[in-house]
Amino acid sequence: MPNRLETYRVEAYNTAKQSENKMHDDTVARRFGFEGGLVPGVDVFAYMMHVPIARWGRDFLSRGLVEARFIKPVYDGETADVDATEHNGLLTIEVFSRTELCATGTASLPAEAPTVSLGDYVEVPAVAERKPVSPATFEAGKWLGTAPRRWAGQDAADYLADIRESDPIFAREGLGHPGLIQRVMNRVLVDNTILGPWIHVGSRMQLLSAARAGDEIAARAKVTANYEKKGHRFVELDSLVVANGITPLAHCQHTAIYQPREQAAA
Repeated sequence: MPNRLETYRVEAYNTAKQSENKMHDDTVARRFGFEGGLVPGVDVFAYMMHVPIARWGRDFLSRGLVEARFIKPVYDGETADVDATEHNGLLTIEVFSRTELCATGTASLPAEAPTVSLGDYVEVPAVAERKPVSPATFEAGKWLGTAPRRWAGQDAADYLADIRESDPIFAREGLGHPGLIQRVMNRVLVDNTILGPWIHVGSRMQLLSAARAGDEIAARAKVTANYEKKGHRFVELDSLVVANGITPLAHCQHTAIYQPREQAAA
């Protein structure tokens, strides 16, 4: 029988108010029909991951599989309720805010992490000079890289506070939160082009190894799709996120609207 888990409740926090992506700015987001700046999808994803981390601990951080789709915005200061039901080893996860379904996802714990070869993912640097985005920026088959990023010490503690994560496993074992991997996935877009307002709409992440606080993290990403749907321009990425140039942390698929229809039509 399905087992309903205790609701995890978060006061959402917009960590990106000052970011280059003005979809997180109240004034700009309202022009796109939203009520205010959007809490980043990668942070909503981090809220969702609290449930499988609490359920499976270090094992999930080493080999868990999790995916999410973002349906409606979560806004700064609003309550986000993360509900989960477990059935046959699968967690079905939903995020509600202001009585609306905002995100859905699943999480599971494979018996072992799949083997992924570093050599199958081409390591390239981020572009030396970013140019305004166009469909050619994300040509299918193109390889993209990121500037390496590191969250250590106070930066790591600040990140956990920002996503409202209180599970002691990270401080106790010196581990990095997998939400940081999702932030690096966003950097695949941001490090390689100048974007207008854009929206992260979904991700799938197979964890391969537990990240350590202070790891230098970078992505090796291939553009797998670039298309128009309902006036929006989408990009899909297949990526290996790597620690310190040698340790595969996660195999990720990442989908974003890089030009919302209002902007694409401009």
